[in-house]
Amino acid sequence: MPGPSGAVPRRLLLRGAAVAGAAVALGGGAARAEGGAAATATARAPGGFPEYRYLTTLLTPSQLDYDPTGEIIFPCIRGTAGRLSGALGRYYLYYAPHDAPGGICLAYGDSLEGPFTEYPGNPIVSRSWEPHYSVSHVSSPHVMWNADVGEMWLYFHGENGTTRLARSTDGLAFTYDGVVLDTSMLPSGTTETSYARVFPHDLPDRGARYVMVFMVNNASDHRDIGWGWSPDGRRWTFDQQPLVRHSDVGAANLSGPHVLTRDGSAFVVYHTDRGSGGNILITEVGGDFSRRDHLGVFHRPLDTAPDNGRSASPSFGTDGGVPYMVYEAGDRLGGVIAVARAD
Repeated sequence: MPGPSGAVPRRLLLRGAAVAGAAVALGGGAARAEGGAAATATARAPGGFPEYRYLTTLLTPSQLDYDPTGEIIFPCIRGTAGRLSGALGRYYLYYAPHDAPGGICLAYGDSLEGPFTEYPGNPIVSRSWEPHYSVSHVSSPHVMWNADVGEMWLYFHGENGTTRLARSTDGLAFTYDGVVLDTSMLPSGTTETSYARVFPHDLPDRGARYVMVFMVNNASDHRDIGWGWSPDGRRWTFDQQPLVRHSDVGAANLSGPHVLTRDGSAFVVYHTDRGSGGNILITEVGGDFSRRDHLGVFHRPLDTAPDNGRSASPSFGTDGGVPYMVYEAGDRLGGVIAVARAD
């Protein structure tokens, strides 16, 4: 797919509300936005992680130039410092509408507290990418910095039963790589394999250096969290049993998983549907993913705006040693992208 070119006008999306007494010195430390970055503040949440509190709204659909459906989901925040030459900002924030036509989008900024600027070339990946695919929609971008090859690797779905991989050296122009997960790789009756996130994580006994977590919809029409492992981020083996079952935690549906690490152990955080509380929960799976310790509520949404009883699809990063969580706030297909900061 052709890469974007030309000068980039800096059209500010949203400056972010000023929070009294909340000024944080940013830029003194290395910019980070990775899967284990949330373990440096005062331990309050289960697993010894910090408690996050809403700070401001980063992206609102009605303020975007590319807004085909009036909704956006699944933020993924990534630091660019020391990785991408000539980056537009210290942070790239990937997101997408879900409903057709979807489209993988980008905003950029120099602080995790905002503001973020919409990239004028959105969508950077669309629902039609000849000769590779033509689908109703593409969505749920997860971008991993692959240090082995010095590239940003984009995992995204389209249709809901297929997860795909594209690769980039600048985080803007991507080259299609192929399908990494579809329903045929899981038990009969599986109808969805979506919202995948991939993380570097060594599993020596499995010959793996990466793990994937994702939402799986099985024959019972309840959504669980599945997982797989890979030696290179391209070739995958998938556990035929869920990593976390909805029934394990008393929910009807689970989605939006993310891996965090702390003190040699791995944890998976994921959200529940609104009918099951709209919370983000946490399960410890251990360094080798053999444990199943369900630890309860990792993050509880605000009853008021912007969460309105639902927080979902978290992505984590740090700036100057301060942990942040970027997430979907509000009703599914009717919310905004917000950021919370660790106490």
